[in-house]
Amino acid sequence: MTQSTLQHLMQRGTDFLGCETAIMCGAMSWVSERNLVSAISNAGGFGVIACGAMTPELLDTEIAETKKRTDKPFGVNLITMHPDLMALIAVCGKHEVTHVVLAGGLPPKGSLEAIKETGAKVICFAPAMALAKKFVRSGVDAIVIEGMEAGGHIGPVSTSVLAQEILPEIADQLPVFVAGGIGTGEMIAAYLEMGASGVQLGTRFVCAHESIAHPDFKKAFIRGNARDAITSVQVDPRLPVIPVRALKNKGTEEFTRKQIEVAKLLDSGEIEMGEAQLQIEHFWAGALRKAVIDGDIEHGSVMAGQSVGMVKAEESVADIIKSLIEQAETALAR
Repeated sequence: MTQSTLQHLMQRGTDFLGCETAIMCGAMSWVSERNLVSAISNAGGFGVIACGAMTPELLDTEIAETKKRTDKPFGVNLITMHPDLMALIAVCGKHEVTHVVLAGGLPPKGSLEAIKETGAKVICFAPAMALAKKFVRSGVDAIVIEGMEAGGHIGPVSTSVLAQEILPEIADQLPVFVAGGIGTGEMIAAYLEMGASGVQLGTRFVCAHESIAHPDFKKAFIRGNARDAITSVQVDPRLPVIPVRALKNKGTEEFTRKQIEVAKLLDSGEIEMGEAQLQIEHFWAGALRKAVIDGDIEHGSVMAGQSVGMVKAEESVADIIKSLIEQAETALAR
């Protein structure tokens, strides 16, 4: 089999994204910014800005700066529980962003329509079959199925199980991108053969030359192996903490302490549930910045997927994508 087999299997994904290779970059807060996003789009993949907790003004600047660095399409990932979600959608519309990815739960009323009105395509995360079907009915343009092997906030089911369950039923209805624990081209080829239109990788791109992550953050990835990337523990059943996968360090223990502290405040009635959840979210945002930007890999949150063991060195985005494509082509030729 030749390269055309890979191109053929990715065709639906590349047509949908408007790029050469149906490899999306996962939206990683502090990491997926103008430099990495533009480098991935310039190398033929599909970069995605992680809006995270950015204000509309910050997002406005980030999109403008990304556009200065690439004329290729890229997307913006918005968190559904962001208080300024509608304003962020308007910023994407102003810049004519082609694809908006919604993450973190069900989209609030009116948000899908607002994105569609800007002319952008909507991509949503479906960590379960029921949700995937709901998104198909609600007119979402594509879905990402992300398994628990991924880094950062994760769901409870593994990628391989989600792929077996969802692809046969949903892949003929809309493009499906598979994410979580993908570190090689062989795995990309396997999911494409199962009916995926493309894939999404995050961990694999953290140590790219173009990634602004602190040198110590990158070293932690290169040293790390799959067993080091563990999920956070929920201390109190009342605190609906979405598990986060990161490399084990003192920050992991500090998060456990933070939950106990917040639970005590709930007990004493000093804070409401909404405030408790917000405190937990702010902890993660601060801990992640501490690690990625400041290089505090002991106390910060070194969010990484289980594919971290396949990150062996710092290399350019173009080389990462090239090696993934070559591996996929070789696998398809067998």
